[in-house]
Amino acid sequence: MRSFQSGGRGRGGGMNQPVEKPVHFWQTIGRLFGYLGNYRAGVIVSLVITAISVVLSVRAPKVLGEATTVIFDDVTKSMRQHTALHIQMDKVVQILMLVSALYLIAALFSVIQQYIMTRVAQGTVYQLRKDFKDKMARLPVSYYDSHQNGDIMSRMVNDMDNIQGTLNQSLIQLVNSALTFVGVIYFMLTISWQLSLVAFLTVPLSLLIVRIIAPRSQRYFARQQAALGLLNDQVEETFAGHTVVKTFNQEQPMIMKFDAQNDDYYKAAWKAQFVSTVIFPSMRFVNNLDYLAMAVIGGIKVASGTVSLGDVQAMLQYTNQFSQPITQIANLTNTIQATVASAERIFQVLDEPEMTELTPVGPITTDDIVTFEHVAFSYQPDQPLMTDYSMSVKPGQMIAIVGPTGAGKSTMINLLERFYDTTSGVIRLRGADTRGMTREDLRQHFAMVLQETWLFEGSIMDNLRYGRLEATDDDVITAAKMAHADEFIRTLPDGYDTILNQDATNISQGQRQLLTIARAFIANPEILILDEATSSVDTRTERMIQDAMAKLLVGRTSFVVAHRLSTIRYADQILVMENGNIVERGRHDDLLAAGGEYAKLYNSQFTKVG
Repeated sequence: MRSFQSGGRGRGGGMNQPVEKPVHFWQTIGRLFGYLGNYRAGVIVSLVITAISVVLSVRAPKVLGEATTVIFDDVTKSMRQHTALHIQMDKVVQILMLVSALYLIAALFSVIQQYIMTRVAQGTVYQLRKDFKDKMARLPVSYYDSHQNGDIMSRMVNDMDNIQGTLNQSLIQLVNSALTFVGVIYFMLTISWQLSLVAFLTVPLSLLIVRIIAPRSQRYFARQQAALGLLNDQVEETFAGHTVVKTFNQEQPMIMKFDAQNDDYYKAAWKAQFVSTVIFPSMRFVNNLDYLAMAVIGGIKVASGTVSLGDVQAMLQYTNQFSQPITQIANLTNTIQATVASAERIFQVLDEPEMTELTPVGPITTDDIVTFEHVAFSYQPDQPLMTDYSMSVKPGQMIAIVGPTGAGKSTMINLLERFYDTTSGVIRLRGADTRGMTREDLRQHFAMVLQETWLFEGSIMDNLRYGRLEATDDDVITAAKMAHADEFIRTLPDGYDTILNQDATNISQGQRQLLTIARAFIANPEILILDEATSSVDTRTERMIQDAMAKLLVGRTSFVVAHRLSTIRYADQILVMENGNIVERGRHDDLLAAGGEYAKLYNSQFTKVG
């Protein structure tokens, strides 16, 4: 299994984070909103509620200012008339209750809006994730061969999380900020255009700060992420290979290398963190200047009687709110860009060409179980592997495939199970063109025991039953006994209920191999594909594996990728591959007598050093 390599950005893409920009922004936006189509009513209701909530929240300061005006006017009137202080508390209380109601309704609407958008976001990403998973099942094996597992996982997890977070929070927050900005401007203008102009004068300064600091912050964060990646690689490599490091006394060089990379990360990180924090005090400073100017000029206007004290109070509150939407929108712009880039990465997978169903040729009557008729194949159009290969396999025969590393031994396996389709020619199963069978039906005739032992996180019982899900516990135990796995399973603390970890490293390599053989027993296939896997086990375990494989082969047709040529002496046909082509074929004794490539391979394994 390939190691997980995160290719995503995690939840981020804010103003202070490096942003991967989408290539087709509006096209991707359109497709993403297409997924929101099933929740159109919820989105519309959420937007309406958001608008009402913003209107209520923005309206509240002006209403509250009316209470201040009432109190100020009553106090001033009493002082002028030299009478006892009398304030219209009933009117003040009514205003305060109205403001409280506005804030309460706005808060309630915000909760309802958040509930709706949470359901919309989760439902949208649920469908998107389902489509992604369904697509992965329809992609050809060549896609997996050309893409890292980490990249696929990043799209499935990190990019999906980005989209979910944006739909859940950022989208409504963007609408909220935009409406708040417009609403604040409107109510400020209804109070005094002169005071509004004072607030507007600071807008260019705020935009200039964002424009100067934000790109610089992104560059520093990009350097930080690059340094962090190198540091993580160093830590993972050191910890994973700690035995080798200690064996060769390389602790000190590794420490020095870590210190150097840790220092690089420190230099990049403190600059990124410092610059990212500068923008908020800078925006606060501009806002305070605006606040100060508004207070001074507003005070002058109150003194001149052109503006009421309550209106100045409202303007001061609006001034405090005025810069927030600007900062939020600037921040959300990058977040949305990162989200659209994530969606674009997902849509790239959804647009990949799927496995095609080719037109089969008619069936023939034959006693052969597998037939190759003039098969040609190439992974790349200009690099042919098989050019014109024909072969017939009788039921119960063993076909051995040998050759040096990279000779193309796995190619035949890929063609048999239709992981790849032939470039030309026909492969038949009992006379029927395999291209006329669904891949699921075809693969029911096969079982594989490979060098790479693929086991899943879960119990041993569940891993064995993976070969045939309807198998009973007795069937599983019988298969384990046939594969010589029952003995070691019962020595485990929980027996067949023992939970294997993600890579099944809590049992040995040989034990993992015995489990895969038992799984093949349970599948009970017509045709077996075996890749000898005894190179990394002890002699006793090797004998157990060989004996289990021998039992598994009885009465079954088999294709064996052979590494140790002594194990295929009695194969019905040996195929010698080189550079993707079959250069020799025949039985063991005949190939040795011919003195060709097989003889060279065989002699190289059994030549004794004097």
